[in-house]
Amino acid sequence: MIWDIAIFLLQAALAFVASTALFDALHWVLHKWEGSKIPLLRTFSSWHWVHHKFLGLDMQINPAYARANIWFHILPEYLTSMAGTLVFLLVFPWPPIAAVAAIRTVMLVMTLREEGLDYNHMSMDRVGGQQGLLWVDNNYHAMHHVYPHNFFSSFANVFDLIAGTSCQIEGRRFLVTGAGGAFGSAMVTALTRLGAIVETAKSGVDFTAGNYDAMREKLARADVLVLAHGAKTEDCWNANNVTFRDLTELFTELGKARLTPPEVWALGSEVEFHGDMGMDELKAYSASKRAYALRARDYYRSDALIYRHIVPSSFTSAMGKGAMSAKTAVNMALFFIRRGFRYVPVTLTGLAVLNYFRFRFFQKGQPDISQPAE
Repeated sequence: MIWDIAIFLLQAALAFVASTALFDALHWVLHKWEGSKIPLLRTFSSWHWVHHKFLGLDMQINPAYARANIWFHILPEYLTSMAGTLVFLLVFPWPPIAAVAAIRTVMLVMTLREEGLDYNHMSMDRVGGQQGLLWVDNNYHAMHHVYPHNFFSSFANVFDLIAGTSCQIEGRRFLVTGAGGAFGSAMVTALTRLGAIVETAKSGVDFTAGNYDAMREKLARADVLVLAHGAKTEDCWNANNVTFRDLTELFTELGKARLTPPEVWALGSEVEFHGDMGMDELKAYSASKRAYALRARDYYRSDALIYRHIVPSSFTSAMGKGAMSAKTAVNMALFFIRRGFRYVPVTLTGLAVLNYFRFRFFQKGQPDISQPAE
């Protein structure tokens, strides 16, 4: 009996997720057709854009488009998803398919009753930084209405995970620190290639620990702050911890009135996991990276910003030879980031994956993280 119920639920879940992904793929196609040379395809795309007029770029509902939104978005979504659901009658028995069809119909009736308003479609004064990875929540879907050419998934986040459409890069303003270093330089190149507007800031010139006045204007212009500066020996406490912390908090404060949350990508290290391993030359570096990771956990959980923690294996830089090139590390990081990952394991060893559990769950009760004695 329990096994039968489990099979029923599994089949229903699979049908729901797959049929949802089918609509999400159609959704992506409709946006692609916007620039088609074929007039009929552009017409189909224009019908879908009614939905974006109903809930605009400013995340405000326009009631004048409520009826058109029902005809050109809600009903096509329902019919497409139902078609994808009924296809599973070819491989599954009818009861789980009927259950999914009933759920979709109830959802349709509820949405029609509210004239297009539902959990993912409502006016918002500010989009929150906590956004789902596997399942779409209202903050995640709101990003699609702000950035219509990304964030296509509607319920289960299958399509965006496959297509790499969970992060807007093209046209956004990035501020990259450490652009003179291996990782920062490679990141600037990659972001520029993807259509980002990139500005840089140099540690010791644009900012020092406790002095960020020259950064305010640059931070105010940026949509995304990429923290890629750092040091392994000299003054690494300030380079890897204090400035990372202060810049993140200043950027968050400056962006608190924005519609979408400020976004920070910060470069961590596998040393967060394995520590200094008894090596004197790693003690200060390890302490600084672990101290920042402890603070970064709060950013990761905060709704005030979108925080991404990039943890690479060692890469070749001025600090020494590594297991991969900085270009490879950046490309791997962007692969995960474009799929919505906020903890980004860039690893050949697997230690960055294991570090996720320490970063996410097991940092309570750490010793005092004040600057270690020289």
